[in-house]
Amino acid sequence: MTDHILIERSETAPHVQIIRFNRPEKKNAITRAMYQTMTDALKAADETPDIRVSVFLGTDGCFSAGNDMADFLAFAMGGSMGREVIDFLIALASARKPIVSGVDGLAIGIGTTIHLHCDLTVASDRSLFKTPFVDLALVPEAASSLIAPRLMGHQRAFALLALGEGFSATDAKDAGLIWKVTAPEAVEAETLALAARLAAKPPEALRIARDLMRGPPDAILGRITEEAEHFAARLKSAEARVAFEAFMKR
Repeated sequence: MTDHILIERSETAPHVQIIRFNRPEKKNAITRAMYQTMTDALKAADETPDIRVSVFLGTDGCFSAGNDMADFLAFAMGGSMGREVIDFLIALASARKPIVSGVDGLAIGIGTTIHLHCDLTVASDRSLFKTPFVDLALVPEAASSLIAPRLMGHQRAFALLALGEGFSATDAKDAGLIWKVTAPEAVEAETLALAARLAAKPPEALRIARDLMRGPPDAILGRITEEAEHFAARLKSAEARVAFEAFMKR
């Protein structure tokens, strides 16, 4: 386990597993090792009867700035992308137990799209949701190109995923991306309270209700794979190299 992802159990809700980003010096940018730790945690939750809900949390003022750019650059220069990212997305999309998230501050790239797979999300009123995929000559990921238009309509989804428009917490709530907006100091408590309420419910009834609402995951898993193929190809493109060079000069 990397210290950049902390796996904890809630003191107030013993059936709740917390997956906490803990790399604030890099705005919680996600490395391959961090993806692997999160994948293992989601799989452990599915296999552990004592865990009924998983919760994603970040640090003060930052949920996650998205994928670590060093990994993107390494792949663009001929390195291996590995399986860690897509394995995490598959585990996220096929998790059998509820997932709740709490956001304070920056939620960039996968820091935004992860919430499309969450059942409830609380965000502070200073949060910013943004997906600069196309600005980096890349494409949407995490099946966001499928889920977001279904959830918020084509134009809002296009503004988020293609235009790269930033969504405030209020915008995200209006779009159906999150459930609740609160003050920064209340995010973690509100998030854990929701998770505790879910964990206290009859687990089999909750599982069936959730499955009925979410439907079969086949189309989402297929889109994750399709997006990943385009994403990998785009990372090798001349457009992406130019975009990355411009990004690194900021």
